[in-house]
Amino acid sequence: MKVAIMQPYLFPYIGYFQLLAAADLFVVYDDVHYIKKGWINRNRILLHGAEHLFTLPCLNASQNKLINEVEVDWASKEVRKVRLTMETAYRKAPFFEQVYPLVQHVLEGSGPATIAEVATHSIRAVCAYLGIDTPIVTSSQQPYHNTHLSKGARLVDIVQQEGGDQYLNPIGGEALYTKELFAEHGIALHFVKSLPIRYAQPVPDNGFVPWLSILDVLMYNEKETVTAFIQDYELL
Repeated sequence: MKVAIMQPYLFPYIGYFQLLAAADLFVVYDDVHYIKKGWINRNRILLHGAEHLFTLPCLNASQNKLINEVEVDWASKEVRKVRLTMETAYRKAPFFEQVYPLVQHVLEGSGPATIAEVATHSIRAVCAYLGIDTPIVTSSQQPYHNTHLSKGARLVDIVQQEGGDQYLNPIGGEALYTKELFAEHGIALHFVKSLPIRYAQPVPDNGFVPWLSILDVLMYNEKETVTAFIQDYELL
C-alpha cells in the first residue's frame, strides 16, 4: 500500500493532487509546526495576466504553534477581499460558474476554524469535484501517538501503522529523505515528479504562468482535462 503524508495547503498546486491521487492513503499532516510565508494559508492565482499571491488571514499565527492550532480570522476584511480577488481574476474564465461555488463554500466560514481545517476542506472539495477517491485522514485525529519522534522516524512510523510498504513524497523531498532510511524499515520511498503542464491562460504574448493554485487549472480546463493532467507525473 502506498501512503503519502503532507501538510495541509490552501488550494495547493496540481502537484499536490498528483501526490494524493498516486497514493492509496493520504495523511494530512496537521499536527506539525505552522510555517510562516509557506503555502498553508496562501497561494498564487492569475490576476490581470500575471501571478498574484493571496493570503487567508489567521489569528496570532506563529511558528511556535501547530498548524491545527492556528485559527482563521474570519472577522478580517481580508477574507472578503480574497474572495472578491478570485472572482475578479476568473469571472471570465470558461469554467468559472462551475468552480467559483467551490471557492465560496471553502472561504465563507464564520465560526471558529483552524487553517488546518480550512485548508483540508479545500483539498477535499477539489477531490470531490474531480472524483479523486483516495481516502484522506488527518494525523491529529489518528491514534499514532508518535509526536515525540524525529521528523523522518515519525513518517516511517505513520506508514508502518497504516500498513503501508511504500511512501510517496514530492520531488522536493529528495534533499530531506533517503531511500535507505525507509528501506531499513521495509518501506520503499518514491518521489513524485510533476511533468510540465501547459494550458491556455489570458497572459500577454501567449505566455504561461506555471504551477499556480489548482484553482487556475480548474478555471481554464474541463474536468476530464484536469484528470489527465493529474496523471502527468513520474514516480522516481
